[in-house]
Amino acid sequence: MGSLKSDEEAGVVTEMESNEAILYVNGVRRVLPDGLAHLTLLEYLRDQGLTGTKLGCGEGGCGACTVMISSFDQRLKKCVHRAINACLAPLYSVEGMHVITVEGIGNRKIGLHPVQESLATSHGSQCGFCTPGFVMSMYALLRSSETPPTEEQIEESLAGNLCRCTGYRPIIDAFLVFAKTDDMLYTGRPLASHQGSEFICPSTGEPCSCGPKSTGNLENEKHSWDSNDRYKQLSYSDIDGSKYYDKELIFPPELLRRKSSSLSLNGFGGLKWYRPLSLQHVLDLKTRHPEAKLVIGNTEVGIEMRLKKMQYKVLISVAEVPELNMINVKEDRLEIGAAVKLSDLLSVLRRVSTDRASHEVSACEALIEQIKWFAGTQIKNVASVGGNICTASPISDLNPLWMAAGAKFNIIDGKGNMRTTLAENFFLGYRKVDLASDEILQSIHLPWTRPFEFVKEFKQAHRRDDDIAIVNAGMRVHLERKDEEWTVLDASIAYGGVGPRSICASKTKDFLTGKSWNKELLGQAMKILEEDIVLKEDAPGGMVEFRRSLTLSFFFKFFLWVCEKIGGKISLTETIPSSHLSAIKPSHKPFVMGCQDYEIVKHGTAVGSPEVHLSAALQVTGEAEYADDMPMPPNGLHAGLILSRKPHACIVSIDDSGAKSSPGFAGIFFAKDVPGDNHIGPVFADEELFASKLVTCVGQVIGIVVADTHENAKLAARRVHVEYEELPPILSIKDALEAKSFHPSSDKQLRKGDVDFCFQSGQCDRIIEGEVQVGGQEHFYLEPQSSLVWTMDGGNEVHMISSTQAPQKHQKYVSHVLGLPMSKVVCKIKRIGGGFGGKETRSAFLAAAASVPSYLLNRHIKLTLDRDVDMMITGQRHSFLGKYKVGFTNEGKVLALDLEIYNNAGNSYDLSLAVLERAMFHSDNVYEIPNVRINGKVCFTNFPSNTAFRGFGGPQGMLIAENWIQRIAVEVNRSPEEIREINFQNEGSLLHYGQKLEHCTLRLLWSQLKLSCEFPRARAEVDQFNAQNRWKKRGVAMVPTKFGISFTTKFMNQAGALVQVYTDGTVLVTHGGVEMGQGLHTKVAQIAASAFNVPLSSVFISETSTDKVPNASPTAASASSDMYGAAVLEACEQIKARMEPIASKRNFSSFAELVNVCYMERIDLSAHGFYVTPDIGFDWKTGEGNPFRYFTYGAAFAEVEIDTLTGDFHTRSANVILDLGYSLNPAIDIGQIEGAFIQGLGWAALEELKWGDAGHKWIPPGCLYTCGPGSYKIPSLNDVPLKFNVSLLKGAPNVKAIHSSKAVGEPPFFLASAVLFAIKDAIVAARAEAGCTGWFPLDNPATPERIRMACTDEFTSRFVDPNFHPKLSI
Repeated sequence: MGSLKSDEEAGVVTEMESNEAILYVNGVRRVLPDGLAHLTLLEYLRDQGLTGTKLGCGEGGCGACTVMISSFDQRLKKCVHRAINACLAPLYSVEGMHVITVEGIGNRKIGLHPVQESLATSHGSQCGFCTPGFVMSMYALLRSSETPPTEEQIEESLAGNLCRCTGYRPIIDAFLVFAKTDDMLYTGRPLASHQGSEFICPSTGEPCSCGPKSTGNLENEKHSWDSNDRYKQLSYSDIDGSKYYDKELIFPPELLRRKSSSLSLNGFGGLKWYRPLSLQHVLDLKTRHPEAKLVIGNTEVGIEMRLKKMQYKVLISVAEVPELNMINVKEDRLEIGAAVKLSDLLSVLRRVSTDRASHEVSACEALIEQIKWFAGTQIKNVASVGGNICTASPISDLNPLWMAAGAKFNIIDGKGNMRTTLAENFFLGYRKVDLASDEILQSIHLPWTRPFEFVKEFKQAHRRDDDIAIVNAGMRVHLERKDEEWTVLDASIAYGGVGPRSICASKTKDFLTGKSWNKELLGQAMKILEEDIVLKEDAPGGMVEFRRSLTLSFFFKFFLWVCEKIGGKISLTETIPSSHLSAIKPSHKPFVMGCQDYEIVKHGTAVGSPEVHLSAALQVTGEAEYADDMPMPPNGLHAGLILSRKPHACIVSIDDSGAKSSPGFAGIFFAKDVPGDNHIGPVFADEELFASKLVTCVGQVIGIVVADTHENAKLAARRVHVEYEELPPILSIKDALEAKSFHPSSDKQLRKGDVDFCFQSGQCDRIIEGEVQVGGQEHFYLEPQSSLVWTMDGGNEVHMISSTQAPQKHQKYVSHVLGLPMSKVVCKIKRIGGGFGGKETRSAFLAAAASVPSYLLNRHIKLTLDRDVDMMITGQRHSFLGKYKVGFTNEGKVLALDLEIYNNAGNSYDLSLAVLERAMFHSDNVYEIPNVRINGKVCFTNFPSNTAFRGFGGPQGMLIAENWIQRIAVEVNRSPEEIREINFQNEGSLLHYGQKLEHCTLRLLWSQLKLSCEFPRARAEVDQFNAQNRWKKRGVAMVPTKFGISFTTKFMNQAGALVQVYTDGTVLVTHGGVEMGQGLHTKVAQIAASAFNVPLSSVFISETSTDKVPNASPTAASASSDMYGAAVLEACEQIKARMEPIASKRNFSSFAELVNVCYMERIDLSAHGFYVTPDIGFDWKTGEGNPFRYFTYGAAFAEVEIDTLTGDFHTRSANVILDLGYSLNPAIDIGQIEGAFIQGLGWAALEELKWGDAGHKWIPPGCLYTCGPGSYKIPSLNDVPLKFNVSLLKGAPNVKAIHSSKAVGEPPFFLASAVLFAIKDAIVAARAEAGCTGWFPLDNPATPERIRMACTDEFTSRFVDPNFHPKLSI
């Protein structure tokens, strides 16, 4: 029996009869029974049917699970509202609190909250899976702010939320209407006067002429939307929060009156949960349970238990112990309780930094900066100071600062004995601290700094927002002025990320003490520091050279920073050169601004209009349903996969006895149990559903276990013991080339002209040869793979709801492995939470695996992958290796290209051959090359099969091309932009696969881009900046693209649709395409609405289902709007033709009236439409044909700034322009461009996959290290270009697609390589400072490691030569 005890009884450990443990959820009182200590808040909420709160990662890294918790602070006597990650919060940790989820703030029935409304109408929701998390982060900020939040506070509140679809810009726009500058939100004054068209200026509050104006011509309008002009989009009622006050959930009065009680509750597997209310009670519990873990936010222990499978039997929550939650400002120090939350500490630090003398708060200011980048708001709202300290992570951001600042830790044992230790002596080893089993950390004493005592923080991570450090540091020096010199009285240098614990550079400290602070000291200290901090070559985490260089870079920055603080002198006679100040100047980061420039060309009632995504209102309220949201029947089971742990091995034996004795176990199935055929594959059946004798990668599925809960299924799967006989693995393209390990029949060749003759004839003034490595990329769709499978009619039929881009593939796989006809298998899907190619084929084997137990047991089976498993087993974007030989003239005109291109397929074919083919098609990008020979091969490696990803090989082929274009520019001493221009293809150009360019708008786009970004001015300004700044450099680049639209496999270019008109005049459309955030359903509905001349609201698209539209191709290749739109239009035209005889007889007052008359006349109001893409087809035997219906052209400009000492960078501006013909929906198309660009920016500069291979020996062979948001970094809000402008080419209809439009999904992706080449341009300037000129390679992603190590200088030269090439998993 669990127990609760009152405050008076808190010191008594004896358990007593309990009162109720309660929780309020969205205003509803809920009693929490005993036995749920193992549950997280997220699991509880979703079990209660509140599925708006999503499971995205399970480690607090994506923000999809964000909710708001409200509690009454007895000390402050007020309600406190905080955003938290429900996936980490133990259920009992929120006992006595009010939890508000996205369902609790607004819905379509009672009305949307202003936050929801603003996000929906600003096009800030695409797939919608991340949307509730963003809504709740913003909502919690507004509820917790006494005054309107600033733009900076809004940005900070969203740092813990990730989006993979939108590119963040519309989300920022949506929420900035709530910023402090927008006074009309809080004064209740409307922007637009209701008396007329008079506009109220948001700046002055008075009528002015700056408001929006319409030409009145809706048929053809040009729109230039500046996101800084964000008020124009929202009407008064949309954003006037005052009208919602009566609907806002209040803090429950019961919780105001209720006294806190101590808790003693239980959970699954003997787990005990205690919540003491006094320090003595904590100490008593710790004495009784020395192995117990103290938790506050559970941000570390939760991950250890969930992801690292550590078993802790006793958890003691100390979040409500007053003695551990105090913060006292003393005369000589700041006293901080160990349980103080980081967000509370940050508030106090900010307050004392303004209240106290400036010389006293140097350490406080350093902590403020470090906590800002520590983690997302949701983590900081629950994570504690003491928890971070006692975790003793070697990369803790704060521990080096405590050490450097001279902090003292107060420790207390079970008997009440106190002792104090210096922070620098507290950390003993890897996650080991100076605490006995009965001791706890009670408080931290941070001394005020003295005059001329300076403390500074440093951190370099893969990404600025919400990321763990690669290396961090805390540095302190206390100076005294003697005569004309500054002498070091005391110093402390501490680092994280360079050893198994946070360490002090003790030799350096000893050297500094007593020395004069000058340039000579800097040089000598660097030498000692180099010896002081030593990293072994095989150190865990890799990047050894980079990490060592950072230790010196940080100290150099610290030296300059201190010099500036004491007057800018680095010696008696010498001041800091102005160019060196760039090392310490923080980059000014204004809020993201953007302009979206497009024309509206209307066709009928809806086509061409910038309509909001049809599901936007459902998505912002959490009402939109995804596969894992589907309720399970009472006897439903969850599945867990049994996965290989070896990259290449024979299966010797399988012992499943452990699984069978697991709690909740219901069945286990292997290859022998598959009713039909165990061999599967989208093109070639070269995979096994369940490995029978041989495994060829880590993560290969060996079998499947089903149990009563998701956690029990995973536990049972882990208890299956497999004995292996290991075989040598192939772990890279290089390994495959050496071993000649290729998939069969994968050799491909394209030819044009005579390459050999061109090279030998002397036509080429120069010939270059080189290699390009192209890194892979994880899809990181926010919704993990999920399938729910069940049987019907006694097992005669199988139905499923799956998160897939290819329902027909699921239908086919399931029928194949079960031995059923396809007509008895149905796959349905309403929407998916992002796909990007990752749910085209690699989702099908998961549905097939789940179908086996479902069919054999006749029960519902749900299989939803955890994020780490999803990333490990479902494949990524293919890495590539290109070996080029290029001949060209002295002017830079390309004459011949000889290219060998290889992709890393992994352990099965999947779609790798088609990916290779498209890469070969796009290996010219946009360049006229008279003589071309491209040979391609698909490499077999012992990794999970790689698969489709936005661009489908095209970006890899184009990136290889742009690399040799860059190299030609270096060789002939011209700018890359000039080389690109003189080699552009033109109207009528014959491509290397025989297709002729028609309607080529490349040069027009390029010239418009040059004009809009003012390229010559930008180039001159960058050059001037670089001349004046030694340690910060800027770079610019312009990059073009040409992307072919169609499936390169001809038969896949077909589409079907079913249109049904009802007697009330509404239209139901079903087609074979899947809505995954790209707005496909919205565009198709617009086409149907315009066809029937009805409002868009009259058209509904319910779901995609294989029993409505058969044999549908995957929603991929950017062609879905073209194909399904045309199929729907054809069906509409059939119905209209049937209605025409009736319609021509008289005028009808409405479409509904016409439909009713047609119905009475027995006219068929249902039609099936079908479309095949014409005039396409390619013959690989002859190497000629038209693989593409048309091309989408685009170009982008980017300007970046890099920190040459750390490798940090940010994109200052990006201008993107695309030719999309007459857009079907310019708002959705702009969203696709922005989302693709930011996703491409991740591929180009942030997202690095690290596998256990020859270059990463610290990772187990064949294992994926970067298998979650903690280690794999997609772009966050902070990575969006500061100026982000997107334009659509005007007046360029496309005659080859529906309503003169063009496809948009994939073409913009490659344009983000402009950021990569701008980074390279900046590195060129940095290398020139060190006398390094000439060509150098820069692989993607251009991570801080690659940027820093390419910027060769006196610090890197101590460890590597200028040609150092960081390792990349390909």
